[in-house]
Amino acid sequence: MTTDTTTLPSPQRLNAALAVLRVVTGLIFAVHGGQKLFVYGFEGVSGAFGGMGIPMPGITGPLVALVEFFGGLALIFGLLTRLAGFGLSVTMLGAMLFVHAAAGFLLPNGIEFTLALFAGAVALMLAGPGAYSLDAALGRRRALAQA
Repeated sequence: MTTDTTTLPSPQRLNAALAVLRVVTGLIFAVHGGQKLFVYGFEGVSGAFGGMGIPMPGITGPLVALVEFFGGLALIFGLLTRLAGFGLSVTMLGAMLFVHAAAGFLLPNGIEFTLALFAGAVALMLAGPGAYSLDAALGRRRALAQA
């Protein structure tokens, strides 16, 4: 019996691919969230969100900054990956609908970058973090404790 290696990755390759996707996507989110938190601050982010017409900017601006920063860190380490993926995908959906859709698809202002981040976050939410993550390590530890 042969395995079709062109369509089915080995478990090691799949886990490595999830780790690469998780770390790179998490890094992008953490840097953007860190910029909002540590460069612009809650007041600056709220003002920018208000200027872009985003509803309730005093709440959504700081919330997005926190979700991006801490959700990005969570992805990097593979901790609470599905929850982080959900939160980050919601922020990117909002960014596409409220900010980037009017500019079309292509950069500099279109949805292509936010769409790619949305897809990465959704993929991680659906697939999970893979074996090379804190989520997996904690799961293995729980399984050993229950055995």
